[in-house]
Amino acid sequence: MRVERGELVAITGRPGSGKSTLLSVIGLLDLPDGGSYRLDGTDMSHADDEKRSSARSRKIGFVFQHFHLLERVSALRNVMLPLLYADDDVRDWEARAATLLDAVGLSDRAHYLPGAMSGGERQRVA
Repeated sequence: MRVERGELVAITGRPGSGKSTLLSVIGLLDLPDGGSYRLDGTDMSHADDEKRSSARSRKIGFVFQHFHLLERVSALRNVMLPLLYADDDVRDWEARAATLLDAVGLSDRAHYLPGAMSGGERQRVA
């Protein structure tokens, strides 16, 4: 399977057919049992956790079905959290997170806790 930059792909199939396993490998959460996996030309088939974590923080985004937001912190802080792993420049985290919230139409909800937002709003924060 090859997915080009900007290409949209849907993973479908019967229960138990391996969709979640495939997505876990693609998302660098698990290693493949066989074959190889290249991400931007880099073989990730046997990458250690540090290399996979680094690639995940820079090249892969997840929107989980159940959001996985921290319930006791604002939307803004939830968006800032992944920046801890992706960028060492603390100075602009809040501004970057605010820009991202604005891009998904949630700048007015930046200081709301997840419990005060609709499911769709929580999905966009995630």
